[in-house]
Amino acid sequence: MAKTREVFICSTCGAQTLQWRGQCPGCHEWNTLQAAAQPRTASSRAPAASRHPSAARPQPLQDVCDSGHTPYASGIEALDRVLGRGLVPGAALLVGGEPGIGKSTLLLQVAGLVARQGRDVLYASGEESLPQIKARGQRLDVLHERLLALATSRVEEVIAAVDSHPPALLVVDSVQTLTSLEADGLPGNVSQVRAVATALLECCRRTGTTLILVGHVTKDGVLAGPRMLEHMVDTVIAVEGDRRQLFRLLRVFKNRFGPNEELLVFRMGQRGMEVIDDPSTFFLGARDPELSGTAVVMAVDGQRPLAVEVQALVARTFLSIPRRAALGFDANRLHLLLAVLEKRLKLNFGQVDIYAKVGGGMKLQEPGLDLALVAAVLSSYYDVPLPEKCVLWGEVDLNGQIRPVAAQELRLRQAQRLGFSPILHPGADTGGIAAIAQLQQRLFRRRTV
Repeated sequence: MAKTREVFICSTCGAQTLQWRGQCPGCHEWNTLQAAAQPRTASSRAPAASRHPSAARPQPLQDVCDSGHTPYASGIEALDRVLGRGLVPGAALLVGGEPGIGKSTLLLQVAGLVARQGRDVLYASGEESLPQIKARGQRLDVLHERLLALATSRVEEVIAAVDSHPPALLVVDSVQTLTSLEADGLPGNVSQVRAVATALLECCRRTGTTLILVGHVTKDGVLAGPRMLEHMVDTVIAVEGDRRQLFRLLRVFKNRFGPNEELLVFRMGQRGMEVIDDPSTFFLGARDPELSGTAVVMAVDGQRPLAVEVQALVARTFLSIPRRAALGFDANRLHLLLAVLEKRLKLNFGQVDIYAKVGGGMKLQEPGLDLALVAAVLSSYYDVPLPEKCVLWGEVDLNGQIRPVAAQELRLRQAQRLGFSPILHPGADTGGIAAIAQLQQRLFRRRTV
């Protein structure tokens, strides 16, 4: 026997919903939803294949028609460069990030810029009402006659709008707020997310519409929903940053049309997200090089070298167990490096608290941070500042030696271009952390004389 499921049908307008509601979502009448048993329908892929039988037959690749798939600009030149070739018709992009980080703001900006190029854009939201979207569009100055908006929680309504008048770009905010009649359960569960994403992908590939899906993230920072969602799309983008900071980081983790691990830095302003053209020294801020306990590391995030300040504070402790705190990187890295300093340099950190952080709100995970962190700790320990234009990078092993890290030539060229000197890095005859300690000891003696 065919499986059935329970749906609620409005006796006035015939609208269907998977859950009972006091008010009909279609005609807004009260107490008109009545339960009814309905057989489960087959997936929407079957009708699509029957309408396009040629798509089911194998074809020689050299005979495939690729007209109409020329990429077009998003309106933000830096974003086009990061994506590889701009927005590709029929492609799907998944954008994730924490709540309030700026995903909807950035995508509404892109939607408005594409509409100004004379292309139709549909912005479908299951989180905001139309007046809310319009108010944000007015603030961003992106309202245009070709920018259409739809506030709904049913994916069938979005697909019907796309089929009736296919737009060049479809933005869905977000995939966890839409429901499909092809799946059971509440919005956001695995079945609903899979059904909604599959229906939207098939519709946009059929019509040649570029699809941008907004995805929620878990408390661990990973995209919520089935992992299959990331395999289905062509590009996976993450918007990161601290909501209390002005900058936002856009990372590309997967890209079928361009390079991976690309990075783009934005500044949150009154008119939305503004691209920082040269973020090489943006995270240094108003740095005072005459203060001790600071060092500059030439870090590489993706394919972009960034000069970032590392700060350390070594202070006398009044506790039986000294405190160790790390912000912006793994705290275990700090514990390991302090153990190396105590063992190899014969230093005693048992009577001091040590605090370390990465300036500017950045989060670094790369091993090249080790050498700059060691220099910052020693600078604060001896209370001697490093040279003003000094830059460091390298991995420190358990023997106190400096090991090479990835993108060595890229870091060196960027440091030379920015005028840093001296440049301490693996292969620069630094002699390990002992040579850096001897340099700071000499500066300490010269300062105390």
